[in-house]
This record gives sequence, structure tokens and C-alpha cells, in this order.
Amino acid sequence: MARDLCAICLSDIRRGQAVFVAECSHTFHHRCISDSVAHGNRDCPLCKATWRDVPTANPVPAPVYADDDPVAQAAVPQARAADGQAAAAGVGEMVLKTHCEVPAVARDAAQPRSAAALDLLTVLDVSGSMTGTKLALRKRAMAFVIDNLGPADRLCYVVSFSTDARREIRLVRMSGDGKDSAKRAVEALVARGSTSIGKGLQVAAVVLADRRYRNAVTSVILLSDVQDTYIAHRRFVELVPLAFRGAGSDRPGPIHTLGFGTDHDAAAMHADSFAQCIGGLLSVAAQGARIAIECAHPGVRVRQVESGRYESRVDAEGRAASVDVGELYTEDERRFLLLVDVPRASDSEDVTRLIKVSCTYKDTTTGQAADVLGNEAVVTRPAEVANAEVSVEVKRERVRLATAEETVAAQAAAERGQHEEARMILCNHRMSLRKRNFSNTTMVEDAMCEAMEDELEELEECMADEVQHKSTGRARVLTGISSHAQQRAKFLEVKCARRGRERVQPYMTAAMGSMLDKSKKSRENNIAAASEEEAW
Repeated sequence: MARDLCAICLSDIRRGQAVFVAECSHTFHHRCISDSVAHGNRDCPLCKATWRDVPTANPVPAPVYADDDPVAQAAVPQARAADGQAAAAGVGEMVLKTHCEVPAVARDAAQPRSAAALDLLTVLDVSGSMTGTKLALRKRAMAFVIDNLGPADRLCYVVSFSTDARREIRLVRMSGDGKDSAKRAVEALVARGSTSIGKGLQVAAVVLADRRYRNAVTSVILLSDVQDTYIAHRRFVELVPLAFRGAGSDRPGPIHTLGFGTDHDAAAMHADSFAQCIGGLLSVAAQGARIAIECAHPGVRVRQVESGRYESRVDAEGRAASVDVGELYTEDERRFLLLVDVPRASDSEDVTRLIKVSCTYKDTTTGQAADVLGNEAVVTRPAEVANAEVSVEVKRERVRLATAEETVAAQAAAERGQHEEARMILCNHRMSLRKRNFSNTTMVEDAMCEAMEDELEELEECMADEVQHKSTGRARVLTGISSHAQQRAKFLEVKCARRGRERVQPYMTAAMGSMLDKSKKSRENNIAAASEEEAW
């Protein structure tokens, strides 16, 4: 006899349980459908029919998560000392100096991390699609994170499944006892039901809002196969709570999304992506960074700021502009192309001052606001200009922006089903990029340009046909688009067959690379241990 299953939680519907039979004849547990309706879902998750009559949703009191561990006390005196120092210094001209903590460090010695403490909240998809290997890899990735958090860092995680989500452990410091309890909770995870990413992010937002204490850095990592059963016709952005969509100090922190699909070597990709992300979060050096641009000459006007996904503004008269950069990791670089109108110069004008730039940010180590002044951009004004040498830095940025634009165009063509057109867009741009590099000897060995050539070559293969695009191409091209728009490394390790070497990872910082190497080493050790155990 066939079993009756609830289409939401996928468990048996037994005698004595309250059930709901929808207008489309599909059957559900009454509690499951009530939860679904409470979150605004009136479409059948099986046939997508919209119901006219639904059960009344019972209001559930909102939980309060004000039980987080206190932050490490060692950070408080440091901030107070900085306050006193700043007050004593008073207001005056900024002077930049460097002072080494110790006069010498051995060649092979590595100094411990002295970065800001982290509040990390992970949202884990433990729905039925994450059974078997996927769930095992998720547990292994979480164990890696727990091992690499310091005693001042705090971790909390939320599990998301069916129409519900719950907090599994409170925001606890990763000392010895904290790590042990976190690992036990991770090992106890089981997969069940369908996926509700939005609900998991809502719980994460409440956990962060209810905190009694706060570390300097806050971030959320979402791990899912991104097959949300309850989005139906909604856009993915609607899954993100409003608290995370804002900007400035009120925003609890960024959301980093790590998908788990059918890509090749999924185990390695998933673990390394996680490790690289953690490496960056453990090295956040600045928050709320904002670049201010001011025209130095009365006739200069800012026409446009090419800033990718970073919000930029140009005032109505074009005399000033700004870019909101947000968080920066140690050794992070951000490049923005500024287009300006330059006025005619008088016969006596030898130099035109174009713009002045400055940056304000919060130092995560001291908790204090800081200001940095940049050098002015100037141009000389000779009577005639012949064979002017173009700045390599500006040329590199133009190439990067053009590559991002062509990748977006190729993705749009692939989504229309025009896979050959998509492949040719990438191929033609790659060939023009190579010609441009070889025509300028200073660009031939440029690491960023080589990385973009490799990326384009690999993406061409992913656009070959519909099967390739759906299985690997879409995820890879969207990862590349996001990486260039944010100028932040997104792990996507590829062997480029024609070049016979590993592709350089654009935007990779030393901290991210170090954690990535640590992840690979850990995986190699696990494989070796498993092989040795099999041999016995």
C-alpha cells in the first residue's frame, strides 16, 4: 500500500494527525500548512496552484535571543587607551608613521593573528536535499571553521528546513568548552523536509539584533544548495531581511552565500570556498570605509564613477563624488575608475589640479574613526601632446571593467539559449585582450590580465551548450560577475588546459590564501588517513 506523505515535511500522514486537503487535492499536515501560510505562502509547493481557502495561521510568539556570551574583556582596555590617546592628541595635521612591534622576526616565524574579534552566524540548509555526502561535508566544513576561530571570536548557527528555522547554539565564545559544545551540536544535525532560506535569514537577523554584546566584526554565512521550495515567483532578494539590505552602521553585517551544487569536485570546492571566506572575515581591518572625491580646479567636473556594486554618488553640479566601500580585509585593494571633464587651460597654466581624494573608516582594532588623505591627481598642460604614454594602472582597470561587461553580455545570451553567441562574446574579448597585452610590453606579464584571460578561456567551455551552462556554466559565470563587481575573491579553482597551470585567483589576500592552503592541507591529511585505515 502506498504511503500518504505530507508534501512539505515529506513525513508520513498517520491516523489521528490533523491534516489539510487543499483545493488541488494534495494533502499536508495541518501544522505544516499553517506555518507556510503564516509566512505568506498560498501556493501549493507541488503543483503551484494558488489556493483561495487556507487554514488560519496561529500566531507564534517571537523568540528572544539575548543570551549571547560576553565578548572578550581584553578588547575593552585597548579601546579605552585609544580614546585617551586620541583626546590627548587633539585636533591637528595627520601624520602617518610606522612602528614595528618587535625589532626583528625570524625568517620562518609567523606572527599570530592580531585582528578584530568576529561574531559569526552561519545559516545551514539541512533540508532533505542535503542528505548523505552533502550533510557530511557541511559538518566537516563547520568543524574546520570552529577549529580556526579564536577564543575572542563568537559563533552561533541557525538551521533552516521546511517552513521553519531554529537556532541550534547561542552566540558562544570559541574557547575550549565553546568549541566542544559547538562541534557536538554540529554532529547531531540531521537532514529533513524542504528548504526555506528566507526563514533561516530571518532568525539570523533576530539573533544579531537581540545581542547584548557585540564584537567589532559581524558576518553571516549562508550554506545551501539554493533550491528554496518557498520562493515560487518571488525574487531571491526578497528572502533577505530588511535589516541586511540597508547601509551604514545599522546594518548587522554582510551575508556571504556559499552554494552547493552539482559542480565537479564538489567536496573540495565547498570546503575551500568556506575556508577562503573565513580567512577574509578573520582579517577585517576597516569598516564603513567611504571615499570622498572633491574637484580641485574650478573648471573640473566629475562625469561618472565606475564602482561596480559599491554605491557611488556624484553631486548635481559634478563638483564632488563619493563611493561607499564598507568592509576591507587586510591587504584588500579596491580600484575605481573616475571620468572627469577637464577645462581648457590658459597659456600661463602649466599644471591643472584635477581632484583630491580622502577616505574615512573605522579601525576595527582600536574601534576609532580614522581619516586618510590621498595624493592629488594632476596633469601637465603643454602646448601639444604627442604619443602620450597611458597609465598602466588605468589601462588595467579599463580591461577589468570591459571583461566584466562582456561576461554579463555572455551570460545574458546564454540565458536566452544563444550558447554559441555567448561563447563567441567571450572568445572575441579574450583574443582582443591578448592582442592588447602583447602590444604593450608592460602588460604582457600582468598577473591580473593573465587571470582574466584564463577565466574567459574556462568560461567559454562552460558556455558550449545548454547542458554545460546549466550544470556548471551559470554558477561559474555568476561567480565571476560577482567577484569583479565587488573586487573580492570568490573561490573557483580551475586548471587551464592550454596554459597548463593553475589560474591566479584575482583579489586574493594573504589571509584568504593562507586559510585556503590550510583547508587543502587538512583535506589531504583526511584522505591520507582514510587510505591508511582502508589499508589496515
